[in-house]
Amino acid sequence: MIYPSIDKLLNIVDSKYELVLVAARRSKEMTKNMHHQKKESEYKCKKSIGRALEEICDGLVTVRKSA
Repeated sequence: MIYPSIDKLLNIVDSKYELVLVAARRSKEMTKNMHHQKKESEYKCKKSIGRALEEICDGLVTVRKSA
């Protein structure tokens, strides 16, 4: 099974498109700055895109809603 679940993520983010944008932006930021919200051992995924999705699921990355 894939972690985190798409169902959990879509409760946080309005659409799949927005989820992709937020996760890609956070993943690039993690790769560039080597800044992570959790300890390395706490992540289930090895790649930065999976780690970005984990952070979104855990509420460590806030998604601002545009008006």
